[in-house]
Amino acid sequence: MDTVFALVDCNNFYASCERVFDPRLAKLPVVVLSNNDGCIIARSNEAKAAGIRMGEPFFEQQDLIDRHNIQVFSANFTLYGDMSNRVMETLKQFSPQMEIYSIDEAFLTLSGTTGDLESCAREIRRTVRKWTGIPVSIGLGLTKTLAKAANRFAKRIPECDGILDLSLNPAVDDYLEQLEVGDIWGVGFRYAKLLNRHGIHNALQLATRPDAWIKKNMTVTGLRTVTELRGTTCIRLEHFARPKKAVLTSRSFGQLIRDRTQLSQAVAEFTAASAEKVRRQRSAAAFVHVFIETSSFRDESQYRNFVTVGLPTATGHTPVLIKYAGRALEKIFKTGYNYKRAGVMLSGLVPDSQVQLDLESDQKKHRQKQAIMQAVDKINLSQGRNTVFYAAQGVDKPWKMRQLKLSPRYTTSWADLPVAKA
Repeated sequence: MDTVFALVDCNNFYASCERVFDPRLAKLPVVVLSNNDGCIIARSNEAKAAGIRMGEPFFEQQDLIDRHNIQVFSANFTLYGDMSNRVMETLKQFSPQMEIYSIDEAFLTLSGTTGDLESCAREIRRTVRKWTGIPVSIGLGLTKTLAKAANRFAKRIPECDGILDLSLNPAVDDYLEQLEVGDIWGVGFRYAKLLNRHGIHNALQLATRPDAWIKKNMTVTGLRTVTELRGTTCIRLEHFARPKKAVLTSRSFGQLIRDRTQLSQAVAEFTAASAEKVRRQRSAAAFVHVFIETSSFRDESQYRNFVTVGLPTATGHTPVLIKYAGRALEKIFKTGYNYKRAGVMLSGLVPDSQVQLDLESDQKKHRQKQAIMQAVDKINLSQGRNTVFYAAQGVDKPWKMRQLKLSPRYTTSWADLPVAKA
């Protein structure tokens, strides 16, 4: 039998992470809020059933939340990231061929007969739940696109019990007929509207269109998607994440900032976070971009600006990046405004092993800086983020995000370890 793709998707991932360490939440509706507790970005099935809408401002849903006793949490990305790593490490036990697609999804390749594949999927589902506490749904298909479609149905059809195999399923056309074109992996909103205008409303109708028509209206990329719907693999697993060409860290502040020092601290904080991400993919940055802006929702003077600063030599050394980010901020900062948001982007990324030093650079000092950054990253990874940080980032940080409903960092902070009681 041909290799079969499995898409393993964590169910309501953020809400499930909160439930792992708080059993009383098991049957209660749960929602998770965005940065600064602004909007709803995740919902349990119970919260969906209560009528909570995705992306809605938190304050607009307060009546529903109170009426249905919905449990509310600030986004705890430290916890969610660590739980994601645990799920992915568990999945690696079942296949050497794996692609981490997002924080809560991964593609695997499986081989065997139809019955064996379903048994394997059930064992994966059982093991992930046992080892991490996270429930998952699994879709199986001859292509990644079909596995993605199967997973969608596995989540929504109770009789599937979280698993659907479309690899040799004689009813595959029936499922494709139920899949709207806008829900096909790789078909965006713009293409969905175009297809609807041509009378194509489901995946089966799209799969039966001639290749020439698909290529003309959806380009070669669209043809790959359609070919996958027909059961022929065109999209392979990506075993290694592609290095990013730029890294951005931006936040809205927990309170408005007028003070230049506080804004400088925030920019330094965002620079340090971006630098860590750059080093994680073993890159160095050649450009620093800084932006600041006021709140467009307030009836007051508005200002926003953006500036780019080039570095003499590409680097991943945080102190150097903070220095140039500070210079960038000096160019655009204006007094008299209430700043609501800022961000730092590092671009011009190159492999850190290929950095071209200038004539005045000392190779030995360059290696020392790299070693220092590796040590800092190792400490922060094992002891918790910002265990080691730079004075430029500030200490009190009155501008930091508002997270009034933040759960403990159960898995990454000694102080937040859950306590067992007799």
